[in-house]
Amino acid sequence: MHSKAVLEGGPNDLPERIVPISDPGKDLKIPHCGGYEHLKITSRHQDSSEGQLAVYDWWERTEVAE
Repeated sequence: MHSKAVLEGGPNDLPERIVPISDPGKDLKIPHCGGYEHLKITSRHQDSSEGQLAVYDWWERTEVAE
């Protein structure tokens, strides 16, 4: 079973705010618009339609070199 997380912050056009995570507790790196959005785990949890999920906060974006 895969865990899921809630994403907070970052670009308003992220397609999903609840995402599957393969390694709970590790930072996330999500591909988006030619780069990556980086999110860090917090100690917070949020109730959702899919149960109580860990909250990850956006902290930076990196661009992919062409």
